[in-house]
Amino acid sequence: MTPEQLKDHCLSFNGAVETFPFSEDLSVFKVEGKIFALSALDGEPLTVSLKCDPELAVRLRAEHPAIVGGYHLNKRHWNTVTLDGTVSDRLVRDMVEDSYDLIVAALPKRTRLRLDWTGDRA
Repeated sequence: MTPEQLKDHCLSFNGAVETFPFSEDLSVFKVEGKIFALSALDGEPLTVSLKCDPELAVRLRAEHPAIVGGYHLNKRHWNTVTLDGTVSDRLVRDMVEDSYDLIVAALPKRTRLRLDWTGDRA
């Protein structure tokens, strides 16, 4: 997955925006002001940090050496993925979507309705 593909995927979700609250080099993807992905898109290697269900986070780390506890984040709820080709693009896309869904699921019902979010996407 290229930096452009990662950025495009993060921005494909309803209400998703790219912000730079920490530095000009760190893209922070948010929905309703809540972070669901962080990436230094110019970084070598390319990495992305994503929110994750705690049990799934542990399983993914055990299965993929390129997935580790979130860098400078709560490692119980965040994973950092190194996009070095060892983790499939499909899994990365699914992890981005899951991260977005975890954030939106915690928003008020009227906000979820405004975002046209119906829960897990097929």
